Amino acid sequence: MTHDMSGNVHEWCQDWFGDYSSSSQVDPTGPTSGSTRVYRGGSWYFDEWFSRVSFRNGAVATYRSYGIGLRLAL
Repeated sequence: MTHDMSGNVHEWCQDWFGDYSSSSQVDPTGPTSGSTRVYRGGSWYFDEWFSRVSFRNGAVATYRSYGIGLRLAL
């Protein structure tokens, strides 16, 4: 069973934040190292621009916000 979590909270990701390669990719992960991690997806806590499923940004791992969380998947 799957659940649509769109708009709940931005999700922390393991990927480092940075520009993607300009070449065509499937499931790009970004750079191999960095100082900020990716969070993506929509969140109820922000306006409509940040609520898009395609939203992607980065922050240091110690950053805290009501609008950022994580999803555990088995």
